Amino acid sequence: MTTEINGQMFYGTSEACKLAGISRFTFLRLVREKKIVDVRHRDQNGWRLFTDQDVNRIKTRKTAIKLDV
Repeated sequence: MTTEINGQMFYGTSEACKLAGISRFTFLRLVREKKIVDVRHRDQNGWRLFTDQDVNRIKTRKTAIKLDV
């Protein structure tokens, strides 16, 4: 789900993870383990909203982490 708010594009968790090259489950595990900082933006239902910067941050961070996938 891609959403535009005030001219800025936001992605849902599954789409952002696909763009970053990791699974949604891996992202959630890395957040839980505090290896990746969670996103700041959420919608009215509490679902995560990812910016392009968030996706790039995850891409950069995942290369620094040895994933047990």
